[in-house]
Amino acid sequence: MYVPTMFAEDRPEILHRLIRDNPLGVLVTHGAGGLEANHLPFLLDERHDTGPLLLAHVARANPVWRELADGAEVMVIFRGAHGYISPSWYPSKHETHRHVPTWNYEVVHAHGRLRIRDDEKFLRGVLAKLTRTHEASEARPWKMGDAPSDFLDTLIGQIVGIAVEVTRFEGKRKLSQNRDARDFSGVVGSLQERGNDTLAATMAALDERPR
Repeated sequence: MYVPTMFAEDRPEILHRLIRDNPLGVLVTHGAGGLEANHLPFLLDERHDTGPLLLAHVARANPVWRELADGAEVMVIFRGAHGYISPSWYPSKHETHRHVPTWNYEVVHAHGRLRIRDDEKFLRGVLAKLTRTHEASEARPWKMGDAPSDFLDTLIGQIVGIAVEVTRFEGKRKLSQNRDARDFSGVVGSLQERGNDTLAATMAALDERPR
């Protein structure tokens, strides 16, 4: 990934937060048939003894877990806030007209080694953690015990666990850091006016945080 210095993000706490807040990752693999991408919800285990782990599961019918050797190099992509930026949002544009459209975004690439975990204990642990994480905001959180045991056993038999042992993170946050304060504020205000509050808030927080 091309990462100009001003857009580079290497702080673990920021990268980990981006993954936790945007858990649907793109698992990119290279097998006998070439490049392939699978969209999977991941859990980040940042306190694992051997280093950060990304945990997920795939359908047993998905050939990805059979076609790759254990330990194969893979990449998982996580995307955070993003949005189109019009040059008209820069106050300086109306003076110089020397601006063009662009796109602001946050992204994390997690590089690592794929581990296949075809065992029930691992799967139940991953499913329980996923459920607790994403049901936490519900008034009455669903839990695995709510489903009949035979039904759950059947479904667990239809999936395979995977873990990605992360060897390095690569982060990029292109959030108008290359603009002066006036143009930066113009972008934040225009995003708010158009309902992209997530990107506007992300940029405003970046502006307040010294690097």
